[in-house]
Amino acid sequence: MKKNLIFLSSIFIIMFNSLLAQAEEKNYYLELVSEWNNIFPDQNRNAAGPKFFKHIISKDITYKDFVEFNKLYCAVSGSLIDPNAEPENVYLKEVETKKTICGDYYRCCIPCSCDVMKYAEVKKMKHKFKDIEKEFYVLTIKNPCGKKDFPERVNRNYFCDGENLSKDQIIEIDNRLVIGLFHEGKPCNNTEIAKIDSHQVTGEFCEFRNNTPLDQLRSGMGDIFIKLAR
Repeated sequence: MKKNLIFLSSIFIIMFNSLLAQAEEKNYYLELVSEWNNIFPDQNRNAAGPKFFKHIISKDITYKDFVEFNKLYCAVSGSLIDPNAEPENVYLKEVETKKTICGDYYRCCIPCSCDVMKYAEVKKMKHKFKDIEKEFYVLTIKNPCGKKDFPERVNRNYFCDGENLSKDQIIEIDNRLVIGLFHEGKPCNNTEIAKIDSHQVTGEFCEFRNNTPLDQLRSGMGDIFIKLAR
């Protein structure tokens, strides 16, 4: 009888902790949803991952909170992502060194993984959080504010002050626009690169997409991002 009670107690604790973890994760999502109007006053989130990133890193939060919040939006499209979404393993070049950096990317749809691999590069960033100072990789694109063909469906005022990046609205590093966090970023080895290249999405599909002329692409937000980032 005593053993059964101990067993049942253990099961209850495990279930309680699991529900607590799920509730905590859901709260990150609900908090972002509740703050939507503050992040996007005109409701236009097209390609506005940078606005999410700026909003999140400006919070007084722990590093863990920062990571969890950054799992919930797509840096390419600006769409919210389901809290239970699995990331895509991708690689990008580092701006300064041109080293290949592997990591996880949370996306709303598969073309976004291809677009971030082709049109973004990573940089290291350091920030003091509520509990710790941490260095991490971020996804960046070139300053788009001088573009004569700036995408009409993107709110230019979210990013730009004239031809300069608006530091009040976004995070910039060396005149590059930070669009999101690159999760678990680290230098790749050959095995990791080969695995990504042979994956159904990041290999076969992305090779097809990234070799398709822009005027022939038909996949919504990613196409807008490409016009912004190329």
